[in-house]
Amino acid sequence: MQTADLLRQLRLNTVCEEALCPNRMECFAERTATFMILGDICTRRCGFCAVKKGKPRPLDPDEPRRVAEAARRLGLAHVVITAVTRDDLPDGGAEHFCRTVAAVRELTGATVEVLPSDFGGNPAAVARLVDACPEVYNHNTETVPRLYRQVRGRKADYRWTLEMFRQIRRLNPRIKTKTGMMLGLGETIEELIEWLAELAAAGCQMLTLGQYLQPSPAHLRVARYVPPEEFEYLGELARRVGFQQVASGPFVRSSYHARQMIAGSSFADHTAVK
Repeated sequence: MQTADLLRQLRLNTVCEEALCPNRMECFAERTATFMILGDICTRRCGFCAVKKGKPRPLDPDEPRRVAEAARRLGLAHVVITAVTRDDLPDGGAEHFCRTVAAVRELTGATVEVLPSDFGGNPAAVARLVDACPEVYNHNTETVPRLYRQVRGRKADYRWTLEMFRQIRRLNPRIKTKTGMMLGLGETIEELIEWLAELAAAGCQMLTLGQYLQPSPAHLRVARYVPPEEFEYLGELARRVGFQQVASGPFVRSSYHARQMIAGSSFADHTAVK
């Protein structure tokens, strides 16, 4: 069965489709996908994101089982689980994340990477998800502090982003920490170097850098298309400031080749082109 057909049969959402990822056909052809839980409607209106915004529907208690079943049928050894932001829920959806991680582990034995929201600055929600012991805790920074309000909206706080990584490392240093950033939104090289150094100092270990692509005319415009050689240069800078694993290239996205990254594989073959 084709990946897309299986996802529809099990009534599952993926960020690949909802966020119009440029790599989705490649990933689907390789029988992999990034599952998006907590529904398909986000409570925030970030200026870069194509995911639907509005009033979400109630949580689906059977969703964790279906994610696990899809992972089993696809034969995934590493499962990436992301979600819409759910500011309407007291815990931001942390408990639902934990149930999904547990279901995947029970049915597949795969390693798990979670990519949640900032949980509205709620440290208890972060702690609850850390308790589920995902192999990788990923949270996308998206951009430099100066552009946070413009790109991520008024509820996002870069200081909480740093504290979140510190908290994860304090609570369970065995969990690998990861973040992703989009380039071409108006950031400067100097801002990137400073911000990457702060993230590494806060305990973030893995990094993805990719080119921002405007999903529609209603979204933020691209300020600049970053050339491949600059991505390579920035990737080297990130390693120098302390990141252990870096994937940097125009079409790199936060969960792209996630299994290779957790295994510590080299990204030399695709940092500049994918």
